[in-house]
Amino acid sequence: MAKKAPRRTAERILEVTLDLFNRFGEPNVSTTLISAELRISPGNLYYHYPAKEELINSLFDRYEHALRELLNASDEVRDVEHAWFFMHTLFELIWQYRFLYRDLNDLLSRNRRLETHFQEILKHKTRAVRTMLDSMARHGALDIDTREAAATATSMVVVLTYWLSYEYVRDPRRALEPERAQQALLRGAHHVLHLLLPYLRAQQRQHLLQLVSAYQGDDGAGS
Repeated sequence: MAKKAPRRTAERILEVTLDLFNRFGEPNVSTTLISAELRISPGNLYYHYPAKEELINSLFDRYEHALRELLNASDEVRDVEHAWFFMHTLFELIWQYRFLYRDLNDLLSRNRRLETHFQEILKHKTRAVRTMLDSMARHGALDIDTREAAATATSMVVVLTYWLSYEYVRDPRRALEPERAQQALLRGAHHVLHLLLPYLRAQQRQHLLQLVSAYQGDDGAGS
C-alpha cells in the first residue's frame, strides 16, 4: 500500500493554530508557541505566514467560505425539523472556529479586514434567517407578519452570534471545553428556535418541544 503524502506544512500550521486559538484564546497564543507546538523553527513558520494576522485572516477565510455555503441552504428549511438541523449545523461551524467569537470584540478592534467582513456576515446571517422564515411560512410551518419577521430574524442572529459568549460567562473555566460542546450547541439551537414559538403552528410547536426534550433533556432545556 502506498504511503500517504505528508501534509503540507502550511496546512499543518493552520490546523495547529486553530486548535491553540480555540483552546487558549487568540490573544494568549504567540507565534513562538505555535512554532514550538509544531516543532518547527520560527523562521519556517514566518516563511508561510509572516505575521500572526495572516494566520487569523487565513482561518477566517476558511470559516467565511464554509459559513456562506451553509447559509445559502436556508431556503431549503421547510419546518421545525429542518430548522433544528440547520441551526445546529450553524452552531457546529461556529464551534469549530470558536476563537473568532470568544475574542470577537478584541479581534475586530485590531483587524480592519475582519471588522468589515464580520459586518457582511451579520447581514448574510440575517438575510438567511429571513429566507428560512419565509420558506417555513410558505410551507405552513409558521404564521408570522412581515414586520415581525424582520425583528425576529435579528433577534435570532443576535442569539446565534453571541451564544458562546453567554456560555463562557456562565462557566468561564469549562464552558468552551470540547466535552461540553454538544450540550452548549444544543442549548444554543434550542434558544434560537424558541424565539419562533409564538408563530409556529400548533403541531410544529409541539414538535419543537419534543425535539428539545429528546436531544437535550433537563440540562439542555435550561438557560
